[in-house]
Amino acid sequence: MAIRKFSSISVQTTLASGINSSVTSLTVATGTGAALMGGVTLGASVGGVYPDQFTIAIDPDTANEEICFVQQVSGDTLTIVRGRAGSAATSHSSGATVKHVLTSDDLTAFETAVSPVTSLGFAGSTSGSTTVQATAVAGTTTLTLPAATDTLVGKATTDTLTNKTLTSPILNTPTINDARQNLTLNAQTGTTYTLVLTDNGRLVTLSNAAAITLTVPLNSSVAFATGAVVNIQQIGAGQVTVTGAAGVTVTGTGTKLTSQYSAASLIKTGTDSWTLIGDLSA
Repeated sequence: MAIRKFSSISVQTTLASGINSSVTSLTVATGTGAALMGGVTLGASVGGVYPDQFTIAIDPDTANEEICFVQQVSGDTLTIVRGRAGSAATSHSSGATVKHVLTSDDLTAFETAVSPVTSLGFAGSTSGSTTVQATAVAGTTTLTLPAATDTLVGKATTDTLTNKTLTSPILNTPTINDARQNLTLNAQTGTTYTLVLTDNGRLVTLSNAAAITLTVPLNSSVAFATGAVVNIQQIGAGQVTVTGAAGVTVTGTGTKLTSQYSAASLIKTGTDSWTLIGDLSA
């Protein structure tokens, strides 16, 4: 859909030579093309499609009046579409008046544009055009655009999302490529250690020559979410024993890591209930 262009400083002129009813270009008096356009510039055609139009009348206010849409201008020569806004293409003599006009067709286009429309066309910044198409809906819907300079995400385009929260997403064959998915290590070298909230998803390594006790705290002290996972590994000679603080239940086939480099995972299954799975001994 061509964009209609208007000028308030257009200066009328005349035909340099007569035209018949079928030609698609005309030439105005020498040196008057720019004044007729009144500062309006029309975009170049893209694939044979002209993005802009400028309305003129030939022989205005006479029985021979014809409305034309100017699509392209080269000096004093105008490329035109004939017989617009209810007028008919007809012959015009040399010296016929040519002027920029506002027609009922222009006003109808404006009225249509400000009313609900099924689609809306936009000219590309350098070429082409984009049409926004509304689908059939029941009632009235609202599409709210972000109050920021941004680029919209397409359904079938490759995009990068930043600072987005996904609620109940369904991911089909996802590819996760993010260094933040790497485990964070929490290296402990003492003989006692009590889990902290940031241990969720971490690997806690425990290294000491003497025996080590790892304590799971009460939920009222450290509120891990149900389903939280803490990975542990004994990397020293001192055997690691896992115990719960008073009121915390830790279940599993054992409470001790079997030997140096043994590993296990603590999984929170209830408010103060955890299960321990891995390389364990009683």
